[in-house]
Amino acid sequence: MREVHTSKGSGEPIRLGQFLKLADAVELGSDVKLLLGAGSVEVNGEVETRRGRQLIPGDVVSVRGERLVVH
Repeated sequence: MREVHTSKGSGEPIRLGQFLKLADAVELGSDVKLLLGAGSVEVNGEVETRRGRQLIPGDVVSVRGERLVVH
């Protein structure tokens, strides 16, 4: 599991689309939409389809077999 540090302040939420770009899980913002539409992203073990989903520190995002922790 890889921790991804956000530029947000402690405890501040970050949108899923922004997080995936920050974590280098996608190259382009348009790639986020494709991943979410294919059901390839999970947040805390549940499939997520909303790019605007708010993530908080401790949330676990799984994409393409990689687990990322919001930190």
